[in-house]
Amino acid sequence: MRSPALLPERDCCHSSPVSDRTTAIDRFFAISARGSTVSREIRGGLATFFTMAYIVVLNPIIIANGQDVEKQFIGDGSAPNVALVAAGTAFVAGVMTILMGVVGRVPFAMAAGLGLNTFVTFNIAGVMSWEEAMGLVFLEGVIIAVLVLTGFRVAVFNAIPAQLKTAISVGIGLFIALIGFVDAGFVRRVAVGPPLEMGIGGALTSWPILVFVVGLLATAALVARKVKGAILIGIVGTTVLAVIVEALAKAGQASAENPGGWQLNVPTMPKTLFDFHNPLTLFTEFDPFGAFSRVSVLLVALLVFTLLITDFFDTMGTMVGVGRQAGLVGEDGVLPRTREILLVDSLGAAAGGAGSVSSNTTYIESAAGVGEGARTGLASVVTGLLFLVAIFFAPLVAVVPYEAATPALVVVGFLMMTSVREIDFSDYELAIPAFLTIVVMPFTYSISNGVGAGFVSYVLIKVVRGKAREIHPLMWVVSAMFLLYFALGPIRALLGV
Repeated sequence: MRSPALLPERDCCHSSPVSDRTTAIDRFFAISARGSTVSREIRGGLATFFTMAYIVVLNPIIIANGQDVEKQFIGDGSAPNVALVAAGTAFVAGVMTILMGVVGRVPFAMAAGLGLNTFVTFNIAGVMSWEEAMGLVFLEGVIIAVLVLTGFRVAVFNAIPAQLKTAISVGIGLFIALIGFVDAGFVRRVAVGPPLEMGIGGALTSWPILVFVVGLLATAALVARKVKGAILIGIVGTTVLAVIVEALAKAGQASAENPGGWQLNVPTMPKTLFDFHNPLTLFTEFDPFGAFSRVSVLLVALLVFTLLITDFFDTMGTMVGVGRQAGLVGEDGVLPRTREILLVDSLGAAAGGAGSVSSNTTYIESAAGVGEGARTGLASVVTGLLFLVAIFFAPLVAVVPYEAATPALVVVGFLMMTSVREIDFSDYELAIPAFLTIVVMPFTYSISNGVGAGFVSYVLIKVVRGKAREIHPLMWVVSAMFLLYFALGPIRALLGV
């Protein structure tokens, strides 16, 4: 029973309905038990939303503008339907993020997975119709859900050595920081010379990059001073600065002809704040079994396996990284309600396919909300509700450019990297796999690749040192799966599929 000192203040004779509801919310989400507050959860939910709201704009750019093998588009098929796909993206993300908050009760947000949507658009839709491609995404989600219900996915999560879990968290920290730098244009790819450079031609010569730098320094300073709402203040403040700079400098949209422009969105106030397209119409657009009559069963199996392995371990890596940052992972490396979290994530993949917006997965940008203090599922409910609101206010969401949102990712990347001190680098059996996990993630732009490199090298080193008996049986299984995953290219070339 709670101490009277911890109960909400109330009249001596009459209980307050508001206080009772607040207490019920606190108990359900374990807000006080996890050392948080309702206001902190709300701030965290806001920070996560603003950090990942770009997906409402970016996913349609990838999905809606892509043609399938029949040269058709999602929706009515005759032309790109960006607005409808944006509404569908926000709807599925909102519903699944709320479900994650209520069922998983963790501050993890969900949305269409980047990388997965590109694979669906260019690799799967390139050999079948959009309906059939989204049907495969749906099937992949169902398969992962079955793996969760049978206990296999949870067992794999618990079989990972603790220091490898720490390495996953550190690797994601570096990865999320690199995403921030690249998306803001601070770090860019170059055609000739070193693969990456700072700014444009090695110099910070554009107004948008200056806005990013100012936002990064301001956010870092706020975090260092432990200001409440530091990350959210950084995002909103940098967006306001971006709007002012664009009004004065007219930097415009980034392009090959205008490399100094804004990334993703030009920060100008929209002519209209309200725009509605019914996302439910997309739920009639998927065909779970049509692909089997379009291409070979072997190709279907390879495509589904690629989706499955990426979804399976991207989520696992995100859970470890963000969960550790939130202080939710125990000393035994176990995250509370792991089964529920993984089940909701699996249903997100199926829902993304059914809604024709690609597989939905847990986002590493959830770390922005955790950095703001979020510790419970209430933050996810807030983020999810904002996604649902975004269905109606998509033009307002499009005001935030990458340059304003990504400073938060860089700062959060630092916070996640601090756990590197927990890895014993004097023990090469764990240090080398941990190192490969950490560096392969950002260098290949893939969480799954980093996890796979760590797992395979861990098993290999144990074997060559004569310690095969110390390897958990599931680590053998997962490492074999990753070897197949890494060999998919040569296998497909060999089989001509």
